[in-house]
Formats: sequence, C-alpha cells, structure tokens
Amino acid sequence: MKKLLSLDPLLLKKLQQLDKSERIECLLALVELTEAFGQPHRHGGIGIRKLGDRLFECRGSLTLRFLFENRPEDLFVFFLGSHAEVQKLLRNGIR
Repeated sequence: MKKLLSLDPLLLKKLQQLDKSERIECLLALVELTEAFGQPHRHGGIGIRKLGDRLFECRGSLTLRFLFENRPEDLFVFFLGSHAEVQKLLRNGIR
C-alpha cells in the first residue's frame, strides 16, 4: 500500500534552489519513494536505508540524500543534503 508523502516547507525551499536537472532528479526520487517504500526488493533503486526506529534515508540524486520519517499517516520528508550533511545532522541529533 502506498503512503502519502508530506514535505517540510524548508525542504521545498531547498528544492527550489537546486538547478533544474538536479531538482527534477530529486522530484523523481520522491515519486519513486512512495512507490518503493514497504517493498524491500524495490528499495535498492533509490537506496532506502533505515537509520532509526522510524527514521530513514534515501537517495535524491547522485550527491544528495533525503531524510524522512515513517509516520502512521504518511512519509514525512524533512531534510535534503549531502552525505556529509546527513552524517553531521545525525551526530548532532535530529530536530
């Protein structure tokens, strides 16, 4: 069953700042996320990885990663950044 996708307003601003080709790649990854989540055999395409109880990461582009939370009602995508930025956020504690 597909889940709804919710995007943090700050994430939307970050997406708007990307160049057109990278923005398209990231948006296509978000579409694929809704299709692949919960189907482990499809996770490989966008590299979905579980990081915590409800916390996940997936590939947005070659250089960017999304962080998202699996909530009961939706998948809440709240961060987009490089691998190093994701690691820093995880080390410092999210939110």
